[in-house]
Amino acid sequence: MLALRLARGSRPAVQLRRMLVAAASAGTGFLLLYVLAEAMARPAGSLPRLLWALVPLAATVQFAVAVARTDPATRPREGLDAVGLGPVRLTLVGAVSTAVACALGSALALALFLHLRGELAGLPFDGAGAGLLHADQPLPVAGALTLLSLIPLTASAATVVALRPRPPAAGLSPQTGVPWGVALAASGLTVEAYAGPRGAAVPAGWGLIAVGLALAGPGVAYACGTLVQAVRPGALRLLAGRALQEEAPRLGRPLGVLCAVGAAALTSVALRDQGGSLAPLGPLTGPAAALVALCVGATLLTSAAESRHSRSAARAALLDLGTPGTVLRTAVTVRAAALLVVCLPLSWGVAQLTSLALTR
Repeated sequence: MLALRLARGSRPAVQLRRMLVAAASAGTGFLLLYVLAEAMARPAGSLPRLLWALVPLAATVQFAVAVARTDPATRPREGLDAVGLGPVRLTLVGAVSTAVACALGSALALALFLHLRGELAGLPFDGAGAGLLHADQPLPVAGALTLLSLIPLTASAATVVALRPRPPAAGLSPQTGVPWGVALAASGLTVEAYAGPRGAAVPAGWGLIAVGLALAGPGVAYACGTLVQAVRPGALRLLAGRALQEEAPRLGRPLGVLCAVGAAALTSVALRDQGGSLAPLGPLTGPAAALVALCVGATLLTSAAESRHSRSAARAALLDLGTPGTVLRTAVTVRAAALLVVCLPLSWGVAQLTSLALTR
């Protein structure tokens, strides 16, 4: 009840982010139900389709966690301990808010799926997708509810892990994850090379590559900040580079996942040009890819908003010292350009390696 009251009283921007989480959950839930219907109609190959459907699930969970981290209701504030809202309770509030948004999306997905199958009459487009959604096959209720429950349960559990109270960090450098990230990405390439373009292990290979790039992302972002400050920097480049280095732990992981998504898109184009195809979810492969890209991009923007909020005090101090606003905006542009200069070639290089691995 407390989580619902805090959610109802939030600002419009916070409510919009929660609605986007619900929309992403609805799209993912619809894909999971489609995979279930496909498995009932064509049991052969159902496991690879389910594994591919877990990719949008992971992207949705990542987006939901990023939204929960930026939610003002989950931030410790002075005086809340006196009314019983300590760090643990605020973590539970964030988990419940995430679960409610995802459950709402799952319910919308179920209603839309049944409507397009023709099982909910009286609305426009009733039964419009009966052939695509295999309306001639019965849909197991227990299986559908189990798949739909994966979204709120996984998202709320990930939110608890992300927001749980933890001791202050020991000051580890962001570059410490680069060797592990490279090792995992190389393992993913090896799995794809052995699996082939249509092997059941291809989703696992892409998962390893994405996790590897996410682990290496903070180190890559920190290196971008170092490059910005290289060779006799002025005040602008120093400001941009230092800020990018401070933001590296927060922006690096969603940035690495975005690089993985870009590499997957380039790999798909390369396979199509070579006469192959990569459509594991059939007609819904395109919408699923768009959903993943939108969730990953929204996660990066949400993390950037969180970084901007964490720098608000430093920004206010610089403005009080007389720093022009144009300098701060130019520094943001420099940081974004540095990330693009490094991440675009990184995505292209990973795409070339995956294309070679899948076509060898």
